[in-house]
Amino acid sequence: MFDEKPFQRFSEYWKRGLKLLEVKGLNRSYGTGPKVLNNINVQFPDGSFTIIAGPNGCGKTQLMRHLNGLLKPQTGEVLLDGKNIQKDLMNSRRQIGLVFQNADSQIVGQSVASDIAFGAENLRWPRDVINRKVESVLQELSITELKDRRPHTLSGGEKRRCILAGVLVMDPRIIVLDEPFTGLDQSGVVDVLKDITRLHHRGKTIILITHDLEKSLAHCDRLVLMNQGEIKRTGLPRDLLSELEEFGIRRPWGENRSIESMTWLKD
Repeated sequence: MFDEKPFQRFSEYWKRGLKLLEVKGLNRSYGTGPKVLNNINVQFPDGSFTIIAGPNGCGKTQLMRHLNGLLKPQTGEVLLDGKNIQKDLMNSRRQIGLVFQNADSQIVGQSVASDIAFGAENLRWPRDVINRKVESVLQELSITELKDRRPHTLSGGEKRRCILAGVLVMDPRIIVLDEPFTGLDQSGVVDVLKDITRLHHRGKTIILITHDLEKSLAHCDRLVLMNQGEIKRTGLPRDLLSELEEFGIRRPWGENRSIESMTWLKD
């Protein structure tokens, strides 16, 4: 069942003046070509659910890689609780978890359980703490039966959930997902979307990068439209639907469909 009150919830965040993650004046270019990111300014309030949408090559993934310091800004900055994330990258990466489109690129363990434990092991957490957190996340995502499987033998949806579990072990405050539905069948999409919405309802800040708005638009608080390396519009989804095609975002579902119906989760 999906949440029918995202817009009221987002308004409440702004009334309280909460700012958790902020991008200010971010720019990036390669060589003499045009900027892949051009003066990006955007804020992600604590506990919000933001969808970043735009056509392929518009800079969405480049922006994502800056959010926890995988890429260092050429100019501009990324702030977490008002502090530049570059000053404490280890803390920033614990608090801001990234789930990439290509799950195989994040898989490193020989079993699902060992893959999930990888990040905590790198931080040299006590073994009993790691084991406890891995078991907790396996149960939370209902994938305990996969714990001894080899990750590369999993289905696409199972791989995505394995990678998400590896992020959740670190207990991040913010979870950023890049095209999490790509290549998944219907059941895979539903499982991943259930995980995302459940985490949001638990208070996690969700940043979802997708071109496939029909699957998840009903659940977000705010929509950010990108094109040609720039943020073109930011606002409530209902206020921006008429502008999608202007910025290269395909709208395949027709003119009269309500936002509340744009989900693959049903009662």
